[in-house]
Amino acid sequence: MVAQEDRPTSLSNSIPSLEMLHLITSYRVTQTIHVAAKLGIADLLKNGPKRSEELAAETATNAPALYRVLRALASIGVFREVEYDLFDLTPLGESLRSDVLGSMRAWAMMVGGEHHWEPWGHLLHSVQTGQPAFEHVFGMGPFEYYNQKPEAGQIFQQALSGLTQIINSQILANYDFSSIQKIVDVGGGKGSLIAALLQANPGIQGVLFDQPAVIEQAVALLVDKGVHNRCELIAGNFFASIPKGGDAYILKHIIHDWDDEQSITILKNCHTAVADNGKLLVVEMVIPHGNTPFYGKFLDIEMLVGYSGKERTADEYQDLFAKAGFRLTQIFPTEALVSLIEGVRA
Repeated sequence: MVAQEDRPTSLSNSIPSLEMLHLITSYRVTQTIHVAAKLGIADLLKNGPKRSEELAAETATNAPALYRVLRALASIGVFREVEYDLFDLTPLGESLRSDVLGSMRAWAMMVGGEHHWEPWGHLLHSVQTGQPAFEHVFGMGPFEYYNQKPEAGQIFQQALSGLTQIINSQILANYDFSSIQKIVDVGGGKGSLIAALLQANPGIQGVLFDQPAVIEQAVALLVDKGVHNRCELIAGNFFASIPKGGDAYILKHIIHDWDDEQSITILKNCHTAVADNGKLLVVEMVIPHGNTPFYGKFLDIEMLVGYSGKERTADEYQDLFAKAGFRLTQIFPTEALVSLIEGVRA
């Protein structure tokens, strides 16, 4: 190998223009990770290092081109080039395996995919109009799109599932559910959260509430987790009404999908349903004030591009709660970026 003089290995953070260049070209990272995830490279490396030629044969790709992608990702710690053209997984790259807890493979496939990538190219439309760019591009909202495009919808669900495993464990670790007798999971999807709650708290009864098509898919998971005999399944629309009888109502990643008016409608329906001494538990990211770096500040732009919702500050949640008849009592942060926001009837 030809010797080279020592030189900077990355863009200098001491030169503002070069630091800005690094930020501007971050799309390169997104798309190279997307390609590696779509090809399943991390799964192919789980048993040890391989060369680009072998990986290219397994993925039906061009070996020199694949080498360049792997080399680029090795430079940011996703893979490791053990020796020339021999690549291994790193702890960071392990998260792209499809068989690990909290897998990010589907997330990378989703974020770099056309249905996600194109609306972001129309962010200016959202900034100018305040309306979601997704609908501007595709003529429909994301949920309708996923219903019409099952493959994209499946990747979306798999992406959420990868994060859900981590978030559920953090919810259980940071909040005491032991005093609750019956908890209603509003918009609880396929039941992963309610199943985890019931497994960890044998004395609690549960209700899983979601749309009919979603509820049908929850049965197998609840049976598999051994909690089906303690969880009632109820289908419906949370904008119309929510099942009564619970002394706690939990909504995970529901409120951020909707604007303030829609969110207040959902929370008012919870207020109508909850017992007098019951609790409202909202699981969302809480945006910090000031210039503090926080993942949720850019997720908030995601909500602007794709949905009619938003990420909110503690003050904004306090205001939402009050308008729905609740008093925000405490916010329980977790290590999974989300917080559990507790409220009681005002």
